[in-house]
Amino acid sequence: MRTQYRLGVDAGGTFTDFVLADRATGTVEIYKALSTPHDPTEALKNGLHLIASDLNVSEKDIISQCDLCINGTTVGLNALIQHKGAKVGLICTAGHEDSIEIRLGHKEDGHRYDQDYPPAVMLVPRYLRQGVRERVISDGSIRTEMIEEDVRDACRHFVEEQVEAVAISFIWSVLNPKHEQRAAEIVREMMPGVILTVGSELYPQVREYTRTSTAVTNAYLAPTLRRYVDSIDDYFDQLGAENPVRYFQSNGGLSVGQVMTDRSVYAINSGPASAPQAALAVCAPFGHKNVITADMGGTSFDITLARDGVTNLNKNIDFLRYRIGVPMIQVETLGAGGGSIGWIDEMGLMQVGPQSAGSDPGPACYGQGGIEPTVSDANLVLGYLNPAGLVGGSLPLDHKKSYDAIAEKIARPLGISVEKAAFGIYTIVNNNMVNGIRRVTVERGYDPRDFVLVAAGGATGAHVTALAAEMGIDTVIASKLSSGLCAYGQIISDVKYNYMAAIPVRLEGDETYVRINALYKEIETKGIEHLKSDGFGDSEIDVQRSMELRYVGQIHDCTVDIDMFDINAQTIEQVKDAFHARHEQLFTYSERENQVELVNIESTLYGRVERPNPASIRGDWRLEEALKDHRDLIFSDDGALTSVPVYDGARIGAGQQISGPAVIEETTATLVVQPGWKVELHESASYVMTRVR
Repeated sequence: MRTQYRLGVDAGGTFTDFVLADRATGTVEIYKALSTPHDPTEALKNGLHLIASDLNVSEKDIISQCDLCINGTTVGLNALIQHKGAKVGLICTAGHEDSIEIRLGHKEDGHRYDQDYPPAVMLVPRYLRQGVRERVISDGSIRTEMIEEDVRDACRHFVEEQVEAVAISFIWSVLNPKHEQRAAEIVREMMPGVILTVGSELYPQVREYTRTSTAVTNAYLAPTLRRYVDSIDDYFDQLGAENPVRYFQSNGGLSVGQVMTDRSVYAINSGPASAPQAALAVCAPFGHKNVITADMGGTSFDITLARDGVTNLNKNIDFLRYRIGVPMIQVETLGAGGGSIGWIDEMGLMQVGPQSAGSDPGPACYGQGGIEPTVSDANLVLGYLNPAGLVGGSLPLDHKKSYDAIAEKIARPLGISVEKAAFGIYTIVNNNMVNGIRRVTVERGYDPRDFVLVAAGGATGAHVTALAAEMGIDTVIASKLSSGLCAYGQIISDVKYNYMAAIPVRLEGDETYVRINALYKEIETKGIEHLKSDGFGDSEIDVQRSMELRYVGQIHDCTVDIDMFDINAQTIEQVKDAFHARHEQLFTYSERENQVELVNIESTLYGRVERPNPASIRGDWRLEEALKDHRDLIFSDDGALTSVPVYDGARIGAGQQISGPAVIEETTATLVVQPGWKVELHESASYVMTRVR
C-alpha cells in the first residue's frame, strides 16, 4: 500500500520544526514546538500531537503511514560547542601522541599572529593519548611490527579511567591498515562496551593530523549521538514506523541511524546542511541558481551559498577549532537569533549576542521567566511582531515585559528612549548578520549582487529586506515554508554516502591507471551494496567521482570532479586539463608543464528519493480580504511611528502584489516588507520581494 505522508523534523536550539507532506492532498504543512534539549523526544511528542490534532488522526496513524521520517539535529554541534562529549582515549603511533595538539604548527586563520589567542581545548587530554610501537612507511610496507602489549596496556588504562569511546589512528594506515585493524580487534576484546572509531575506516585519506583529529572528534560525539539516535528510533518504533528513521548528515544527504552513530562527525551540521537544497528547490520556478540562504532561528544565524546550482562543500577545515576532514556543507554560523541578548559592554557600547536566551527561559516576551532583552523583544517593541503571539497565537507575547527588559538593561543605562534602544538592537544584529554574509560572499570572491537571498528560519522575515538592501541584493524569496525551510530540505533530499581512498601516485603509466580504476570499483561496490541493502534499485543509484590532485612539490591539493569513465592514457588528459583549469580558477595560475600527482580519490553515492509535489496556491482571493489590520511600526532610530497594513498570508492569492511598508503574517513566520520594496505571491507558494529603484 502506498504511504500517505513524509515527515521532516529539524531540532533547533529554540524551536523544533516539523514539515509534513501529504500525498493525498498535495499539501506541505509546517508545525513548530519548543525544543527540549534535556529530552529530544519530548519536543517530538509535542510536535506530533500538534499535527495529529490538526489532521484529526492519531500520532500512530501519521508515523505508520510515512515512507520517510527524517530527523535533523544540533545534538552533535551543541556537544562540540559546549565540550560535553564523551571521555575519549586515543591509540596512536608512538611519538605522535601530541599531533592533535601541535596542529600542523600553526593557529587557525585569523589568529596566526595573535599571541594572546588561547589554545583549543583538547578533546583527548594528554594522559589518555597512548602511543603504540609500530610503523608503516609511505609505500605501505611495515618497518616495525606492532607491539600488541602496548595496545593491551592502553586498554587497561582506559578501563581504569572509565573511557567511553576510543579512537585509533596510526601513521600511513590508509596504505596498510593491518595494524589498525589488529589494534581494533584487541580493543573490542578488552573493552566490549566501548564505541570504537578506526581512522583508516572513517577517513581513509592521506593526512595524518586531519585523520587523527577527525577520528577523535567522531569518537567524542559518538556516545551522545548513539543515545540520541536510540531514543528517537525507539520512539518512532513505538508509533509503528514501517521504515527506519533517516538522519540528515552534514554532507547534505540522508543516512540511517546506525551510520549516524558510527560516523557521528557527519552529524555536526546536520540541521542547517539541508538549507541549500531547499533554497534551490524554492528558486527553481524562477530559474535562479545563485542563491544565498539566510536562516535566522531562535538561537543562531546560519548562512549557506550555492553557485550555478551547486552547493559549496568543505573538506579538511577547522570547525569550532577542530580539524574535520570529511565533506561538509559550508555553513557560516553566528550567534544572532531571535533569542540573542542585547547587552552593554565595559566601554558602554551596545552589543547583541552571541549569548542567547534559548527556549528556556527564552526572550522576556515569552513570559517564561526571561529578563534579558533579546532581538525578539526589540522586534515586538518596534511593532514587527504581532502582540497577540507567535505560531498562530499559540505562543503569546508580552509587550510590557519586552518594553521593561529593554528599558532596564539598555535604555536607562545609556540614557536613550526604549524605542531607540530597540532599534539599536535591531540594527546591530543586522550588521552582525551582514558581516556573516560578506564572509561567505565577498571574502570568497563572490559578488552578493549576483545572488538572490532566500529567507529561512522563523525570525528571518523581520530582517530579510533590510539585510538585502545593505548587501545590494535586489531580490528576496521567502517560501510560505521559510520558518521550517531546513525541515523541508530534508524531505526532498536523497540518501548520500561518501567513500574515500588514498592513492598517492603520479598520473602516468598504465599500471597506475589500472590501480586507480580498481580502487574506484572497490569503494563504489561497497557503496552500491550499502544502498541496495537499504532498498534502492539500480535505477535509483547515482555515482559521482572526484580526485584530490596537486602539482609535484606542492603541499596543498584541490578537488576536481570527474566523469564516470575508465582512467586510461586518453582520459587522463581530460583529468589533467580539468585540474589545470580548477587550479587557475582557485589560484589565478596553472603549471601545465609540471607533473600532476593524485593524493586521494572519492566517490559520492546517492540513493535517489522521490520528491513530494506540493499543490499550487490559489489565485482567486481578493487582496482586500487578506487585510487584517493596521499596526504602528518603527523604521528609524528617532522612534517615529508609521501606520502599516497587516495582511493574513493565508488569504493572499497568487499573483497579488503588495507595496511596502507592509507586514504579512503567516502562521509560523512574519514578513516585514520595508519601505522601498514590493512583494508578489507566486503560485509555487513563495513570496518574491524586489527592491523598487
